[in-house]
Amino acid sequence: MIRLIDNALLDEVSAEARASARGRKNRNFHTDDAQPGHRLLNAIEPGSYVAPHRHLDPSKSETMVVLRGSMGLVTFDDAGEVVEATKVCGFAPSLASLGTATSWRPAPSGLVSHGGTPMGVDIPAGTWHTVFALEPGTVFFEAKAGPYLPLTVDEKASWAPAEGDPGAPAYLARLAQLLN
Repeated sequence: MIRLIDNALLDEVSAEARASARGRKNRNFHTDDAQPGHRLLNAIEPGSYVAPHRHLDPSKSETMVVLRGSMGLVTFDDAGEVVEATKVCGFAPSLASLGTATSWRPAPSGLVSHGGTPMGVDIPAGTWHTVFALEPGTVFFEAKAGPYLPLTVDEKASWAPAEGDPGAPAYLARLAQLLN
């Protein structure tokens, strides 16, 4: 049986994210965590902190396409320095007022470079990254290789606060400032 991805489903998973203590909720389309391909909706609310991490398995690249709302994506080098910070916007009509998304990259001239309006991102395996919601009701579609395995110590960023750490909200706020 096919499953439609429509506004009703996005509303449902967004409501579950708002009710969650973590401020986010997955809706898996794969039936089992052992499946070789994972496809899911990920609803995330502002203030939800996804600690920077990477996936060392070469098959674990992640593709994310924002369906509604907008999110920040930040990538880092091995020392925790920001490599890139990008706003990724969805298809929702309410986002028209946001205008062109901005990207920030360190440049030799010290100038901020501005990109287009990305609606998705493909994150290569091994890349340190985090994502966070920039507006309520943000939902993105995510695809990556399975099976699901918890992050190892080497995949968690020792240079960033862990989820639940008292310093996490301030760290997240600093990352969000990169997009202003």
